[in-house]
Amino acid sequence: MHDQLAALYPQHLATLRERADKALALGGFDHLLIAAGMPTEKFLDDQDFPFAVNPHFKHWLPLTDAPGSWIIHTPGRKPKLVFLQPRDYWHVVPQAPQGYWVEHFEIVIVRNAAEALAALPAGNRAVIAPGPVEGVEVNNPGAVFDYLHWHRSFKTPYELALMREASRIGTRAHRAAADAFRAGASEFNIHMAYLDAARQIDAELPYASIVGLNEHGAVLHYSRFDRTPPPSSRSLLIDAGASAAGYASDITRTYAAADAGEFQALIDSVDAAQQGFVSMVRAGQSYPDLHIHAHHVLAGVLREHGIIRMSAESAVESGVSSAFFPHGLGHSIGLQVHDVAGFQQGERGGTIARPAGHPYLRMTRTLEPGMVVTIEPGLYFIDMLLAELRDKPVSKDIDWDKVEAFKPYGGIRIEDDVVCTDDAPENLTRDAFAQAS
Repeated sequence: MHDQLAALYPQHLATLRERADKALALGGFDHLLIAAGMPTEKFLDDQDFPFAVNPHFKHWLPLTDAPGSWIIHTPGRKPKLVFLQPRDYWHVVPQAPQGYWVEHFEIVIVRNAAEALAALPAGNRAVIAPGPVEGVEVNNPGAVFDYLHWHRSFKTPYELALMREASRIGTRAHRAAADAFRAGASEFNIHMAYLDAARQIDAELPYASIVGLNEHGAVLHYSRFDRTPPPSSRSLLIDAGASAAGYASDITRTYAAADAGEFQALIDSVDAAQQGFVSMVRAGQSYPDLHIHAHHVLAGVLREHGIIRMSAESAVESGVSSAFFPHGLGHSIGLQVHDVAGFQQGERGGTIARPAGHPYLRMTRTLEPGMVVTIEPGLYFIDMLLAELRDKPVSKDIDWDKVEAFKPYGGIRIEDDVVCTDDAPENLTRDAFAQAS
């Protein structure tokens, strides 16, 4: 992996420098300064939240634990890293930079924030930072952001290599979680099995894991982690990812107990539908259109399994499909799980609105080669949304006995990370699962 990254990194850096030059020209700036950021202090406490590096910083460097450091880009000059290595016996001090990327930077090691600021160039600066920095005017200029965010949607070969690694780590951990479920573990212990297999702690994961047994699978962002296993583990919905040098994977799987015949059949149908949606991740495909298509297909699944008696078209038009599939089909992913520019109209900004009636869709762009998106359809049995359906005329076209039979299983979500290419899509998640088998 090291040799592959070493071979791919120079072109990645050249691409970022070219983008930065154009972004600075658009904004009328001479320098781009990117702060790694600092840990956020907890309210009324002397402890910090876990450090989360500025995504713009880790775009340039595989450094996720360098608080107080800076990247400096000036067109025509070698990029500079101002690396803060404080004198500190309370905490682990970051190691001096090393690895395949260091030869491409001028590196200045400083001992405190004042020395870091003194190393920054004066002049007309675009300063990207996650919060205020004493002694520096943080402007996060819109023109620079718009250009950089738009082009961040298109992953370099270096970035894709890291995302494949994040998928490999995530699928390895998902297999361990599935084994723990089948052994009757609690949600908490399933999560612990996941962390152990990933070799990452919670703070290192790209997002907080969702581990829901039985009815808890109907809570879209379930985060309780019951410590005691239920009397009967009927189903598991696990939505959990992993990180590789700051790049994310985002993977969801749903499992059923061996005796869950009808629910397993429903999982199989959603899985088949999901793979059909993945096959449509092609250049020129409107993501909102793909989302609407998913509603029609999933409505057909509901009809096939006897949950609804109306046509798929009627289920979508009446909002019935949205009661069972109430979130978006997916989102952009990369340096962040819900990556930037999902709604952006072009490199100079603008917004592409969501389709009417679909307020939770996180991506409205047309797919292009180099984009990576998640495809995560779901079907859920959510009390609040089902109660709303019962009060509508369409209630007569729903088999409520079937609904009640499925409610103890919570719901289904199946999610893969997929690369749009010039040809067939690359499914990072399925490829990683296949390698691990």
